[in-house]
Amino acid sequence: MYKHFLKPIGDFILSGIAIIIFLPFFILFTPLVAIAMKGNPFFVQKRPGKGGKIFKMIKYRTMTNAKDKDGNLLPDEKRLTSFGKIMRKLSLDELPELFNIFFGQMSIVGPRPLLVQYLPLYNEFQARRHEVRPGLTGLAQVSGRNAISWEEKFEKDIYYVDHISLWLDIKIFFMTIGKVFKRDGINQEGQATMEFFTGNGETRKNVDSDIPDDDEMLQAGIEATEIGKEPGDINSPQELTLTESESASAEENFKERSYE
Repeated sequence: MYKHFLKPIGDFILSGIAIIIFLPFFILFTPLVAIAMKGNPFFVQKRPGKGGKIFKMIKYRTMTNAKDKDGNLLPDEKRLTSFGKIMRKLSLDELPELFNIFFGQMSIVGPRPLLVQYLPLYNEFQARRHEVRPGLTGLAQVSGRNAISWEEKFEKDIYYVDHISLWLDIKIFFMTIGKVFKRDGINQEGQATMEFFTGNGETRKNVDSDIPDDDEMLQAGIEATEIGKEPGDINSPQELTLTESESASAEENFKERSYE
């Protein structure tokens, strides 16, 4: 009853209250982010939700679009501003996701929404993370966030799916507050962002970070790349961007593989 009825209602009510409470903050803070990022303050990206359904997740941008002399985006660690680092440490960049929760695309607690490109890479066990709505925070986040391995992340995600309860959600929520104040597990050691998941135990840099959206990728002269195809030459750790048809294809293939 809690998983299918009380939890969605609670997410709707609590996110609505939080949006009202934080409304003055959004009004005052958003222009500051725009100034610090020298442009659009929001980072909007397609992510897979419950059942692999694609939605647009919104966050505050923490990286600039600074480029080198050849017009290529600089590495993450050079684009991540001091202001952006503060936002990440305090998790302020995640606050706009309250709107995703309010509209039923996300939950307050659940597995973090990863990339659309990962859908065809999951095995049967890993794909189970999409049996519930993705969360603003989750068991993997309070267990190490970006500092733990992908295998550990998936194990925590599936444990949550199998043991979801009001008590577990409350526990994760208050553990999240503690993690924010302790500011640990934000990055992997020696890296500005999480490594890229490839599905075969190998990794490539940059996952849950501010990666340019489609318009910015085109502006930088970077073409969208097909799912599962390695880019020919990427000088900076950027995430591949999908077209509408590619996102829809990834979603449909995931549903056929995982929910038939």
